[in-house]
Amino acid sequence: MKRRIRKKGILASGMLWVAAVMALTLLAACGSNGANQGAGSASGGPSPGASSSPAAGPDEASPSGEAGKAAESNKTIRIGYQKYASINILKVRGGLEEKLAEIGYKVEWTEFPGGPQLLEAVNVGSIDFGNVGEAPPIFAQAAGTPLVYLGHSPASPKAEAILVPEDSPIKTGADLKGKKVALNKGSNVHYLLVKYLEQQGLEYSDIEVVFLPPADARAAFESGSVDAWVIWEPFYSAAQLATNARVLADGEGLVNNYEFYLSTHSFYENDKPALDVLLEQLRESDRWAAENPSEVAGLLAPDLGLEVPSLEQALSHRGFGVEPITDDIVLAQQQIADAFFDLKLIPEKIDIREGIVE
Repeated sequence: MKRRIRKKGILASGMLWVAAVMALTLLAACGSNGANQGAGSASGGPSPGASSSPAAGPDEASPSGEAGKAAESNKTIRIGYQKYASINILKVRGGLEEKLAEIGYKVEWTEFPGGPQLLEAVNVGSIDFGNVGEAPPIFAQAAGTPLVYLGHSPASPKAEAILVPEDSPIKTGADLKGKKVALNKGSNVHYLLVKYLEQQGLEYSDIEVVFLPPADARAAFESGSVDAWVIWEPFYSAAQLATNARVLADGEGLVNNYEFYLSTHSFYENDKPALDVLLEQLRESDRWAAENPSEVAGLLAPDLGLEVPSLEQALSHRGFGVEPITDDIVLAQQQIADAFFDLKLIPEKIDIREGIVE
């Protein structure tokens, strides 16, 4: 019964529509004699006094123009960032949203406590672009995350360090034997610890590694629950200045500490124009930041909840810029990946070149 009722309804409405069309046709015919004498708005012509200029071009009014395409596409690029790094500076400084809107993209920002957590979001499809250190993409690639390396920052070995409490009996690397060392699992500082132990003649198994994100690690460090903390900027400077912690070692002479910009294969293939705009905006923002470190510290302080002096020190430890992925960078990443495999930190050997686009 319902199906028959719907058919009758459709038939009735169709008859009404035909009748309406016939009526309009008759009206149009009746008014055709005066069509060239300035018909009013009722006949569908221009209102009295309206401009008689030609119709707007496709880019001015039609959705088929480039402006219309940008407005209609309404795509989104989901950006993951960490406290203090270049993407964070770009976000707080502003301007990216306007540039991406010109090509029809919106921006969604998500903050993460570290690179591993950010790349977990990439792996499950929640993030399209992010910045991390050297180690996280290796762990992520080993877990099957479809990463693409897009660029990197200059080496910043002084931007990560191994901290011990001010009154700690630990004076040398040998003193770490049997001690608890906190770090964020899979983060950049993981490799710093590996290289430092190697330099000091210790095995990775000679210490007890405690995996904690930065906030929890600082609490454990201050309470004495761990003996040392391997951490990156700006957490490093903030903790050092607040607690008078000693730097047992930083990355100088041990690691490069690059910051990488990454996306997924699918986003790179389908949305490369958005990535091009984003990388160019990062370059511009980093040029400004390199020339205005005090202004950057003042800009980030309220956003990060950190003191300006700690941010000024943190900024002095890092380089700025977006540089291309070269063979030397790939080789350096491969060496880290191989070291992690040898230590059984990743389950199988990986080929960094699988994440490199030519």
